[in-house]
Amino acid sequence: MPKKQDRTKAESTADVGYVDSKPDDKQDEKDYSKLVEQVEKEYQLAYKFIKPKWDKWQTRLKLYNNQKRDAEAVGDPLLFTIHQTILASLYEDRLSVEFEPRERGDMEVAENLNNLALYDYADMGKDEIDYDWDWDTLFFGRGLLLFSDFDRDLKVPVPEVIDPMTFLRDPNAVSVNGRGPRRTGSARFFGRQVRMTKDEMKETKGFFNLKNLKNKNSRSEIDDNVAARQIAQGYDDTKIFGQLQGDNADYAILQWFTMWQGKKIVVFLAEERKRVIKIVELKDKLWPVIDRSLYAMAHDWDGVSIPDLVEDKQRHRAIGINLGMKVAKAALYPTYLYDMDKIKNQNELTLDFNKFIGVEGDPGNAIKEVPRAQVRQDVAWIMDLLDTSAQKATATPDVQQGAATRQKRTATEIGLVAQKVDTRYSLSAKIFGWSERRFWQQWYALYKRHFKDGIDEKVLRISGTFGPDWRDLTRENVIANVDPDVKIESKVVSEARRMNELQIFGNLAQALTQDPTSNKRTILKYQAKLSGLKQDVINAMLPKTYDEMEAEEENKELDKNKIAEILVTDDDVVHLEIHNKAADTPAKQAHIKAHVKAMRLKRLNPAFANPTQNEQATVAGVQQPNMNYEDQTPAGFQAQ
Repeated sequence: MPKKQDRTKAESTADVGYVDSKPDDKQDEKDYSKLVEQVEKEYQLAYKFIKPKWDKWQTRLKLYNNQKRDAEAVGDPLLFTIHQTILASLYEDRLSVEFEPRERGDMEVAENLNNLALYDYADMGKDEIDYDWDWDTLFFGRGLLLFSDFDRDLKVPVPEVIDPMTFLRDPNAVSVNGRGPRRTGSARFFGRQVRMTKDEMKETKGFFNLKNLKNKNSRSEIDDNVAARQIAQGYDDTKIFGQLQGDNADYAILQWFTMWQGKKIVVFLAEERKRVIKIVELKDKLWPVIDRSLYAMAHDWDGVSIPDLVEDKQRHRAIGINLGMKVAKAALYPTYLYDMDKIKNQNELTLDFNKFIGVEGDPGNAIKEVPRAQVRQDVAWIMDLLDTSAQKATATPDVQQGAATRQKRTATEIGLVAQKVDTRYSLSAKIFGWSERRFWQQWYALYKRHFKDGIDEKVLRISGTFGPDWRDLTRENVIANVDPDVKIESKVVSEARRMNELQIFGNLAQALTQDPTSNKRTILKYQAKLSGLKQDVINAMLPKTYDEMEAEEENKELDKNKIAEILVTDDDVVHLEIHNKAADTPAKQAHIKAHVKAMRLKRLNPAFANPTQNEQATVAGVQQPNMNYEDQTPAGFQAQ
C-alpha cells in the first residue's frame, strides 16, 4: 500500500498537460497587449477562412432531418440514411487497444494498462465520446477532441469533443499536430469559443482579472452557429430573448491555442477578445487536441464528408419526389373543358349527389378533360441513378442499410457485396485507428504526469468468467520504464484474422502433438487463445505448473539483477520460456546460461534428470552439485 500523504500536494488537474497555471499576485497588472494583438490577427484570419464552411454546414444541418421544410412538401432522407448506416457500422466496429511493452521487464505493467484501459472506458464515458466524435467526423469530414484534463476525484482522464461549428484554425494546417515524424502541416494556431459563468471560472484553476468583467455585446458569429443547430431542429434562436442575469449569466470566452515567445500556450480572452483572463504554458510538444478524419486526403485538412457526397443527390431526389406528388394530385383533381353553348350555368358543374344538369344538344362532347403529362419512365431511372450513385460513393448498398434489395440476387452475390463493403469500411476503420492510437497515447501521458507516487492509488474491478477480481494499482504498476507501444485494431479485422489463424493452426496442432519433444501445453494454450477464450478460462483449464510459478518468482529477483537459485529438479525448458520475459540484466543472462548448462549435464548424466531423492541428496552415489551460481555460472558445471 502506498504511503498516505496530503492529496493537496498533488498537482491540480484543471489543466492537465499544462504548466502550473496558478496566477501570481501581480497577474492582473501584467501587460498582455502584444498577445491580444497577435490573437486578434490570428482570429480574424481564421474567421474569414472558415466562415464559408460554417454557412454551408448550417444549411446541411437543416437538410439532415428536414425539420424546416415546407409543410406541404416531402423530404428525402438520403443524407440521414447513409450517414446513420456508416455511423452504425463504424461505431459497432469498436477499435480495441493493446499496450505492448518495449522492455521485457514491463510486461506486467502492460497487462495492468490493458486492464486499466478497459476499466477507464466506462469512467471516461468513452462510448458516448466515440459516438459524438464519429458523428462529427462523418458529417463535417473531421472530428476534434480536446484531451488535457484529469479528474483527481475519479482518477481518470477527461476527454471532450469539440464542436466543429465553434472551431477556428490555421488555414495552412493539414491536421492539428501535422503528419509524419516532422509534424508537417501542424497548426500554428486554433481555438474555439466557450461560454462560462463567473462561478465556473472561479472554480477552475488559473483564471484572473475577473473583476468588473463585462458581458455586453457578447453575441458572436460563433453563437449564431450554435443557434443554427436549434433552428435546424425546429426551435427558435434562444439568444433572441436576451442575456441571462445573475449567477447564471454566461460570458463568451475565446479559448485560443498559439505560439507566444517561443512556447506553446493556451490563452482565454473575454470582452470580444480584448481581455486576457487566463494564460497557460503547455508542457507537451504536441497540441492536446486529437483530430479524426473519415475520407482523408493527402496534404488536406477537410478530406471528404458524407454530405459532400450526398447533399446534391438528396436535393434532386426531393425535387423528383415532389414533382411526382404534384402529378399524382393532378390525376385526382383534373382540369376540364366544357362547351359554354351547351352548359349555360357554370355553377351546375359543382359536385353534388344525385344531381341533374341540363344540356342543349348532344351531351357527349359537353365536357372534356384537359390532357396532362404523366410521370415518365426516365424519372424513375434518374431517381435510381441518384440513389445508386450515393451508394457507390459511400459503400452503402440496400443490404447494408437493412433493406431488401430491389432485384433478386443469389446468396453468393449478397455475400460478395457484403465482403466488399467490409473492405471499404475497413479503410475508414484504419484511418480512425490513427486518432485512436493518439487518444490512448495521450491517456497514458496523462497518467504518467498526474498519477503521483505515494499519493494516488486506484482499485480496479476486473470482470472475469468466474466472478469479479479486485486489483490495487499505484504508479509503479501503471508507468513503464519505457513508454509502451499502443496497438489499435478493428474488431472486424481482428476477428477475421483470428478465425483464419485458428483454421490454419488447427491443422498444424495435430501434427505438432505427435512430436514427443513438442510443448503440448503451449500448443493447447495458443489454440485456446485463438478460439477466443478469456485468459482466466485458459488459466483455469491449464493451471500454471510449479515450475512456471517458481520461474515467475525467480524473475522478480532477476529483474533486480539478483542471483536466483537453480535446482536439479527444475524443468529447464519451462524456466527458459518464463525467464525470457524478465528484464535484461546480467543476472538473467547468467541464469539462462546456467539452465542451458544444466540441460547439457542432464543429457550427459541422465541420473541428474530423474533424481530419486531431494535436491540435496546424492544421485547414484555421486554427490549432486550445487546448482546455485556465482559469477554467472552454476557451481559444479564450470563449462568453458
